[in-house]
Formats: sequence, C-alpha cells, structure tokens
Amino acid sequence: MLYVPRSIRAVATLLAAVSAVVTIAAPAGAGAVQERIDRYLIDNPGGIQVSATDIAYGDLIVTVVRSAAAGVPDCPSGWFCFYDGANYTYPRGKLSDCGPQDLGTWNWRNRVASVDYQSSTGSVTFINETGATDTALFTASTSRRRIPDVAPNRDKADYVYRSC
Repeated sequence: MLYVPRSIRAVATLLAAVSAVVTIAAPAGAGAVQERIDRYLIDNPGGIQVSATDIAYGDLIVTVVRSAAAGVPDCPSGWFCFYDGANYTYPRGKLSDCGPQDLGTWNWRNRVASVDYQSSTGSVTFINETGATDTALFTASTSRRRIPDVAPNRDKADYVYRSC
C-alpha cells in the first residue's frame, strides 16, 4: 500500500469538497432552467412565462432562477421584491403597484423571508391576516431598503400595503 502523508490527504479532501461545492453552485443549463420554470407553473398555475427565467401573474413577476450571485439582493429599480428564502433566496416576487395587495392572489402567502425595496419613494408594509384586526409585521422603505431575514416574521405575510 502506498503511503500518502496526512497533509497531502487533507489537501486532496479539501479539493474534492471545493469541487463538489463548485459543481452544486454552477449555473443550471437552459434545459434545467426550463424544467424549474415548468415545475413552478405546475405548482403555481395561472402565470405566463415572459422570459427565460420570469413568469408574470398579472402585476406580480416571479423570477424562478437567479442570474446573479446567490445571497445578494437584486431587486430592479422601481420595484419592491420579496424572496422565498432568507438572504434573498429564489424564487423572487416583485411588485411596483401602490395600495393593498393580497399575496394569496399569486400563491405567495406565508412565503416571504427577505425583502429588497428599490422604489424611489414610499414604503411597503407586510401584513399578517389575523382576523378582525390584521398585524403589520415589518416595513421596508427608502430608509430601510434591505432586510435579509425578516425573522421572527418569516413566512407570515399574507398582504402588502405600499404607500407611494
């Protein structure tokens, strides 16, 4: 049996681990992206695919696959975005309208875990429907644009109200 020094074994193990992480983090091919879009549409019917990664549900645009680096907020200017996971994990929903909106219209109730507010004015409050009186959970605005984790209110928002 060949003797391999511990330091070389450690480096080989590290390289194997890094290689596995790089493989997992590598962008999906066009076929895999389309499969994710198709799966999202099956799980959330009523949308229309409008680009390689986006589905429109009326006013809401859902981006199913991230094209930028993971863990980085990427809401376009003029929109407010909410993410299905903490630290801006996709899928991402984005809206720009003012006033109240029911996230259930687009199957987004109880899914918001992080937010990014990129409108030039106003604010958006995320609201939990609790019966006769609803509960304001948190607000994103021009002075608090990014909330990477809305805990302890993660997965509780049912509505949004945007003040313009």
